[in-house]
Amino acid sequence: MTVRIVPREEAQVCSEQDFVRVSVSPDPNDDTVTLATIQRVVDKSESELETKPKRYIKTLVLEHPMSVDAAIGFAARYAERKKIPVIYTEAETN
Repeated sequence: MTVRIVPREEAQVCSEQDFVRVSVSPDPNDDTVTLATIQRVVDKSESELETKPKRYIKTLVLEHPMSVDAAIGFAARYAERKKIPVIYTEAETN
């Protein structure tokens, strides 16, 4: 199985129903450390006619100190094991 890594800026709309999201931001207390949050997002909406989407988010890693490469590598291994085809990345800056 191939896992696609898509930067959020390049993704027009999240059409996937099951994906992994990686967010990386600088530590507010230490400029040399980045904090990663990795989440699995599952859309359980029955149809497009539903007014309120049923989206479930499972946080796998919450603000853990790790590099961008390590966070994406972790997410890629998780996605491959769970057979999730896409990882969306978001990088936050100060």
